[in-house]
Amino acid sequence: MTMKRASTDWFRNLKWGLFAHYLAEDELPSDEWNRQVESFDVEGLADQLAAAGVPYFFITLGQNSGHFCSPNSAYDSIVGIEPSKCSRRDLVADLYDVMSKRGIELLVYLPAGAPDRDRVAMEKLQWHNNPQPDHVRPVHGLDEDGKPWGSRNERLAEFQRNWQSVITEWSERWGRKVRGWWFDGCYFANAMYRHDDEPNFASFAAAAKAGNPDSIVAFNPGVKVPVVCHSEYEDYTAGEISKGLPEVNGRYIDGAQLHILSYLGERWGSGEPRFSDELVVAYTNYVNEHGGVITWDLPISKNGLLPDSFLAQIKKLN
Repeated sequence: MTMKRASTDWFRNLKWGLFAHYLAEDELPSDEWNRQVESFDVEGLADQLAAAGVPYFFITLGQNSGHFCSPNSAYDSIVGIEPSKCSRRDLVADLYDVMSKRGIELLVYLPAGAPDRDRVAMEKLQWHNNPQPDHVRPVHGLDEDGKPWGSRNERLAEFQRNWQSVITEWSERWGRKVRGWWFDGCYFANAMYRHDDEPNFASFAAAAKAGNPDSIVAFNPGVKVPVVCHSEYEDYTAGEISKGLPEVNGRYIDGAQLHILSYLGERWGSGEPRFSDELVVAYTNYVNEHGGVITWDLPISKNGLLPDSFLAQIKKLN
């Protein structure tokens, strides 16, 4: 499969945006999760973003708990959990309806692996953690038993086919409403995705682009400094950064749009602002002046609103 990279000019022109980890507690019952998602104030959030001049916004679909903020029949048919841990409300579609009226672009986040705190989902999706992420151990060389490192990794092809069917359903439903995807935890790329035959990086990207061939995709290899391009099939770099703020040099990295994702709080999705307003503005401008895009993560409440302390800082970027 060959695939031309999608244009990232629109993304580059927007320059910066926000990201929020909207998640469920691990043991939250389905009915409570539905009540939480239904309480999400999409109009209120859109008003906050518009008032702060935010050009794009990432929302998490779900993560380790197995709860997702949008229905998905493919997921339910594979996992078989009743009542479903996917929300009845399609929060993504509802967010688009209000954000598009205000000129705010919408992108989504999804892990590359199954929810690892849901044993049923892990088993049904046929996922288990590979022993050696690419960024921890080399593919070549011998382990403590004298066996090649690479031989201990598994392709998990059936899981990947299952996961791609889940992604495809969402992508086809939303179509051009969603402008991009950020896939977390692509740590086992050599075992899972770097293959000539499917499933591979090409089929992974194709699933995300099923409903919108112009959507942009990033695969996260973990924190890498300097920022790297993880695959020829990604349109922009995942660019996860934790404690430092790295130097950048040029718009593209191996053909992918330079993008950085870091957090404004003390950690991902929580805490008080860790940077001064001046630093946030200066570093954002620095990345933009070198042709890059930067996304800032910040906390979000259960009802979908952002803290005033962070919004005051974000307004300085505008």
